[in-house]
Amino acid sequence: DDLGYGDIPGFGLENSPYEAPNLVRMASQGMKFTRCYVPTPYCAPSRATLLTGRYPFRNGVVHNPAPDAGINSVGLPDEEITIAEALKSKEYATSCIGKWHLGHLSDYLPRRQGFDEYLGILYSNDMYPVQMIENEQVVEYPVIQANITKKYTERALDFMERNYQTDTPFFLYLAHAMPHKPLAASEDFYTHDTPDDLYADVIRELDWSVGEVLKKIRELRIERDTLVFFLSDNGPWYGGSTGGLRGMKARTWDGGLRVPMIAWQPGTIPAG
Repeated sequence: DDLGYGDIPGFGLENSPYEAPNLVRMASQGMKFTRCYVPTPYCAPSRATLLTGRYPFRNGVVHNPAPDAGINSVGLPDEEITIAEALKSKEYATSCIGKWHLGHLSDYLPRRQGFDEYLGILYSNDMYPVQMIENEQVVEYPVIQANITKKYTERALDFMERNYQTDTPFFLYLAHAMPHKPLAASEDFYTHDTPDDLYADVIRELDWSVGEVLKKIRELRIERDTLVFFLSDNGPWYGGSTGGLRGMKARTWDGGLRVPMIAWQPGTIPAG
């Protein structure tokens, strides 16, 4: 969420201000997309396009839902077919973990759109009330945001392990909140001696999460059967890096629309 084109080393500027060794390794072992554009420079329409393959003006999500601003009637319509629904027809297990932002009323929730299970905050982590939802129930309120990257990662690993044990093909949509404001990192990644460097801490923990997912895939020995995509929903807000591109989030220049993207599947996608 809000990860800039220059926030990952190897995209944009030659020297990224942040460390992300797992993502750098993922890119070197797979394919790095340097011309990936999202349809809008903000969250919900980009996410609807990601899950449906259809432009916002076709899928109907052209605004961000926002409960604290009274924008409640925006959501992905039932008739839209998500990748989760398409894979359910092929007997895949499906999980959505993290930010949804495709509608927070009952008609729009993830399990209405092909996901077997959900854990996360239904909208941006700066919108109120900040509640952790499991399926359709509130399980944490208020949310301790420093723990959410780790919590989402643990749930993702558990989902993969459970479906590997039953020999079930799976689709995991892991939508991290970070580095969307407010920034928060767990104790393992928060650098107390440099508190002004919180953005770097958040990127390091996000990178750790990617590393844990790829490590689990290798532990299960399913790396040649598993296609992994990594990308952002739009350009960065204040504090992030566009890698020298003009504009930022909420602007339709490259800085708002061009995002880092990596695809990884050993044996199928050639390294480098």
